[in-house]
Amino acid sequence: MPATPTTDPLQRERDHLAASRSALRAMREDVESLDIRNVTGTWVSAVILQNQIEARIAALADLSDTPLFFGRLDYLHAVSEELSEGGGGESFYIGRRHVHDADGDPMVIDWRAPVSQPFYRASRAEPMDVERRRRFGYTGGELTAYEDEHLTDPSEADTASALLAAEIEKPRVGPMRDIVATIQPEQDEIVRSDITGTICVQGAPGTGKTAVGLHRVAYLLYAHRERLARTGTLVIGPNNAFLSYIEQVLPALGELEVAQATVQQLVAHVEVRGEDDPEAARLKGDARMAEVLRRAVRAGITLPTEPCVVVRGSRRWRVPAYELAEIIEELKGRDIRYGAARDALPQRIAHAVLLKMEQGGEAPDDRVQDAVARNSAVKAVVKECWPAVDPAKLVLRLLSEPEFLAECAEGVLTAEEQQAVLWPKPGRSVKTARWTPADAVLVDEATDLVQRTPSLGHVVLDEAQDLSPMQYRAVGRRCTTGSATVLGDLAQGTTPWATASWPDALHHLGKPDAHVEELTKGFRVPEEVIAYASRLLPAIAPGLAPATSVRDAPGSLVIRPVTAWEDAVLDACREALKNEGSTGLIAADARIPRLAELLTAAGLPFLSPGTETSTEARLTLVPASLAKGLEYDYVVLDEPAAVIAGEPDERTGLRRLYVALTRAVSGLTVLHGEPLPEQLR
Repeated sequence: MPATPTTDPLQRERDHLAASRSALRAMREDVESLDIRNVTGTWVSAVILQNQIEARIAALADLSDTPLFFGRLDYLHAVSEELSEGGGGESFYIGRRHVHDADGDPMVIDWRAPVSQPFYRASRAEPMDVERRRRFGYTGGELTAYEDEHLTDPSEADTASALLAAEIEKPRVGPMRDIVATIQPEQDEIVRSDITGTICVQGAPGTGKTAVGLHRVAYLLYAHRERLARTGTLVIGPNNAFLSYIEQVLPALGELEVAQATVQQLVAHVEVRGEDDPEAARLKGDARMAEVLRRAVRAGITLPTEPCVVVRGSRRWRVPAYELAEIIEELKGRDIRYGAARDALPQRIAHAVLLKMEQGGEAPDDRVQDAVARNSAVKAVVKECWPAVDPAKLVLRLLSEPEFLAECAEGVLTAEEQQAVLWPKPGRSVKTARWTPADAVLVDEATDLVQRTPSLGHVVLDEAQDLSPMQYRAVGRRCTTGSATVLGDLAQGTTPWATASWPDALHHLGKPDAHVEELTKGFRVPEEVIAYASRLLPAIAPGLAPATSVRDAPGSLVIRPVTAWEDAVLDACREALKNEGSTGLIAADARIPRLAELLTAAGLPFLSPGTETSTEARLTLVPASLAKGLEYDYVVLDEPAAVIAGEPDERTGLRRLYVALTRAVSGLTVLHGEPLPEQLR
């Protein structure tokens, strides 16, 4: 006998979940069973096809604790063409990936598909033909609840979603999660922005700007997969701890091929072993250094004083010095890379020789021109007049030789600024020099002046407010023919060279026409905490709108003066760990070693930033310099005055403190033995 359909709505949804999981398993088995032995032409195509199959299998993985769908849309009218004539409505389950049954009919619709968009955008004011929006609640991977919004029913009260709030407030254990179930309308608008334009998101703490950027990548890969498969995508973060924290978001959405890097990893042409003082780092990051480097790269170009004489058989062909000079001047005036011009020079000289051959009655072809270009006399002219440039050696010379720097920086840097960027101790060689992070960016600029940097299709740049103009140029080189998503918060700029405005930053990035969006509605940080932190805004980012929070959590902020500092820290950590979820102990970098000793002696296991938490270890010891972009359910902030004092100036110190104050999702405890800054008193 056939099974009797259940009348319990929750059980029906559970049955659909079970059927969807079975369908996904069948889709995976279909791919696993593919036999490609008779469909590949060469071993190369076989390897490529096998890699594609393996990637598809990985993308179809069913993660037991990750729900296949999180919502359902019941349309008033049919969306599918084959059902539209019937006039009835149609329902779709919205999830992280597409799942279809054996007949090809959809059981779950990818959240990025156009038919899914009303799940994020529909409202009572604009229902978008949606009669009902249903949200699902899960415990682990088990469907445990649902709630409905009847968008076209005027009698239904407009209330906040309890399931939505529960998902946002779910304890943070492990790396960053995706937010596909909780994307808000203003976030969705950014996520689905067109690939042809660059967008900049100014987002206050807790507004989800990082998640928005990552989901935008996932959306673009869905909408423009072929294009981005050819050109590539890249996510750039401030440090490896941050990249470790976010690395699971895209794989959870089925996207496995997105590269991640820090700016320093992008420019790793030399081994970084030194540090600049703040003023030297600021000057090396100044956009004026691009002109200094351009001059340095071209400093070796000279005009010939002797003709070039090419011997071919019994005849000699002479290109006079003035004609060679005209060729070189013409190449100098063209907007092409130094290396490309150097490659073109022998061909241009050879072409001049061929013209003389033709005038002498010969009929040379292209093979003759190539042979002339390789002639020793031509190669000698190129070597003398347009010498090869090694970017690292060039920057080594620039930072080691005051006379060369003065020649290249004349009218660009003052004498005092030149002295500041010179190495205190000149480097002897590329391998032994104590390169700094800012030096590596200069080498990258010089490398691009010699040979164009390949461009990607799309780049996401997170925590962008901390980049110098030269670092923006380094990132911009990676997306000259592509687009970018720039994410940041001017109030969280914690470097001496932090950008003052997004138009300035976008200019240096090479994307001056980018659209700037501002997110001010917070979903992560409780209102009590963000309001407290926002007291710093007039001092650290005048004119920036303070964030508000949709989460009102009374008692989420505790300010505790302490005298017995060590005992107070341990007590606060133990108190926080009584709660479910993760705890972050954030402190000034200089105090981290002592705090590590205290925690170890007290038997409190702790992790380093970016390391995944577990049931055995839910406490992370976080240097203030690495806190940016991370989040914890509960935060214990140790001694704000020490955080401020750890920075080169008060404004940067207050910004670092602002970052530390806004890492908590459920509760923040501030411990201070010294007076708090006046803005927080």
